Amino acid sequence: MIGFVIWSLLGVFIIGLGIKDMFSKNPVGFWANTETIKVKDVKGYNRASGLLFIIYGIIFVILGIPLLEGQNTPYVLLSVIGVMVETIVIMAAYSLVIVKKYEEK
Repeated sequence: MIGFVIWSLLGVFIIGLGIKDMFSKNPVGFWANTETIKVKDVKGYNRASGLLFIIYGIIFVILGIPLLEGQNTPYVLLSVIGVMVETIVIMAAYSLVIVKKYEEK
């Protein structure tokens, strides 16, 4: 149970980052330790990036449900593999959709 609570708190933190990003005035960063891309529509870019993080956080919390059975259940593998797949999908969505749509050329 405590594992699910910690997992959910991390998911809520990610959702909070997404909400903060949606209302930011400057373009938000996606990748760590890199400069933000130059965007043509800051408001639209921030909304798309923030929404991506909110969806990621919600799915992250849902993937933690197997932790309610206990930390030693084999269903925890669904959580771990699910987060790995989810992370790859969010990176692909950002790179292929959001950057392509909002990057200033």
